[in-house]
Amino acid sequence: MDFQLSENQRALQEAARKYAREVVRPKAPHYDETSDFPKDLISAAFELGLLNMAIPSEYNGVGLTHLEQVIVCEELAWGCAGVATSLIANDLANLPIILAGTDDQKKRLLAPFGEKLKLSCFCLTEPAAGSDVAAMGTTARREGDEYVLNGSKCFITNAGYADQFTVFATLDKGKKHKGITCFVVEGRPQGLTTGKHENKMGQRASNTTTVTFDEVRVPVKNRIGEEGEGFKIAMATLDNSRPLTASISIGIARAALEHSLEYSAQRQTMGKPIREHQAVQFMLAEMAMNTHAARLLTYESAQVLDEGQRNTLQSSYAKCFAADMAMKVATDAVQVFGGYGYMKEYPVEKLMRDAKLIQVYEGTSQVQRLVIAKELFR
Repeated sequence: MDFQLSENQRALQEAARKYAREVVRPKAPHYDETSDFPKDLISAAFELGLLNMAIPSEYNGVGLTHLEQVIVCEELAWGCAGVATSLIANDLANLPIILAGTDDQKKRLLAPFGEKLKLSCFCLTEPAAGSDVAAMGTTARREGDEYVLNGSKCFITNAGYADQFTVFATLDKGKKHKGITCFVVEGRPQGLTTGKHENKMGQRASNTTTVTFDEVRVPVKNRIGEEGEGFKIAMATLDNSRPLTASISIGIARAALEHSLEYSAQRQTMGKPIREHQAVQFMLAEMAMNTHAARLLTYESAQVLDEGQRNTLQSSYAKCFAADMAMKVATDAVQVFGGYGYMKEYPVEKLMRDAKLIQVYEGTSQVQRLVIAKELFR
């Protein structure tokens, strides 16, 4: 057990921190206000090797370990959680291919991401099938050497700008989760359409739309895994991605803490800085303590993966604790700022809006508790 980062990991952390500080932070308020897609920031990340972190190097990816990915992701989210979500969406979408694809599929479907800027998206959630994946309504039927997809997905990150879609559809609704199968749709074939960008409360720099499939044809060679293995692949993907989601929470919380420390040293009441009041000191101490605890949980959940072990329990610990922690820390930061914290002129109200989404996406905090309980009962 080693709690210190290696020299290479610290160098990686500093590179990501510099990008977040010098490239992302100056433009984050603009993208939050306008909800425009930050293509320039994503292009810069691609040039710096901060995109496609999970793709192995033999397939033109960056090839970072899981621990290195969460180290980078914390820095990205410290810059802007919405930008971080857009950046790691490729990793989420490509994980099913990394985990369950054949060598040929990896060469065809992953390697192009290292050659030029290319975006992909993970299509699992539906209007009536979020936490209840088995209620999936998107269907697939086989016709010769192709599958035909029909249905609709919602809340899909980067879908408006993606040219590759990892899609989960059912071959037999009656089989529930045992009928779900994973497919990769390349490009934007006839019948695939995306909706308008959702006007979100937070993480507004990330593009979020619906995706509709109307008789979309996918070659059999683009089926990932066997028929009926989609649910298993999706769950393994989320086990791998939850440490990244947790690290977004940590980046938000760290930013909120740093802003609070700076403001509490400047703002005075009763003749002294507010950080000299015990009530504020206790808030700052708890913010720091819980941010650090979440980081350790997240590092552990990533390290378990790097050791080749199943991390379902640890990743749910990390995602659930970190998401709830970030919401509390960001809310407390608004409280430290007082009335100013409620104003868009100051940075902490954005952090509070950004944090809320992490309690909802990639498995709500309530679903994480269900997963934890199920693992405890094993």
